[in-house]
Amino acid sequence: MVDTRTASLMHVLGWPDDARCFAVAGYPCTSGVSATLQQLRAAVRDLGGSLTIAGVHDGVCVALTAAQAAATPEVTCTAMMATFAADRPVALGPVRHGVSGASATVLAALSTLAAAPAVRFAPGVSGTSGSASLTGSARAVGAASASITAASASSAPASLHDDGPSQAAAWRNPREDMMRLIRAEDALPERALIGDEDAKRELVEAVYGSLTAAGPDDPTLETVSTFLLSGGSLETTAKALNVHPNTVRYRLKRAADATGWDATDPREAYVLRTAIALGRMTLR
Repeated sequence: MVDTRTASLMHVLGWPDDARCFAVAGYPCTSGVSATLQQLRAAVRDLGGSLTIAGVHDGVCVALTAAQAAATPEVTCTAMMATFAADRPVALGPVRHGVSGASATVLAALSTLAAAPAVRFAPGVSGTSGSASLTGSARAVGAASASITAASASSAPASLHDDGPSQAAAWRNPREDMMRLIRAEDALPERALIGDEDAKRELVEAVYGSLTAAGPDDPTLETVSTFLLSGGSLETTAKALNVHPNTVRYRLKRAADATGWDATDPREAYVLRTAIALGRMTLR
């Protein structure tokens, strides 16, 4: 929630009520906080964006940006990677709307950065041993880098003599940048553990809610929960539920389709376990 004073300030700064926005958070580069904030704003301008607010919170630089022109979340975040400290993680908040959404995405980016020490070493998360996630994230960052190059070219000749963040990001190794980038949706359990109410709400309403949407007689929640408690064993789950292993497979696939999280993947199983625990505690 946003109090009236914050909302009034956002309006004074020209922030519209219906703006689609996202936040990027990271640690300042060696040239200092002021230079980092200046370069973050420049990165958005280079992409055709005209609405960004950059500031500092507890030593962390945060850029709140409206999604405009080429300044989409992935492209903007990639453009900003070279601006932040090269040896520290960078967090990308979710896309939200309006003034209240602006507050939510900033808080999500900050909590994601706070959760980074745990997330970066979790199996299956960008920057760790999960090869599928690694390839997908590298592809996303690579595509964003290509978009930045195109955007920079379209803004010539002014950009030709500028060593700003857009050009720096264009030649950076996408794989190295991907190792540092953590998206808020990839840190839901860790964010919930440190008290992020938005993450808790998403886990309960979106994930646990999807498992229970069909009603108390639907076996989806029981199947997923039993599978997780069995250590991911199809046979043990099938015996416990007195069904065929293929039935368990079918139910797990249906759960993955409904929630977006696959119980057979170690990292995604952790998300599901956290969502189920929170849901059972919250919706008793």
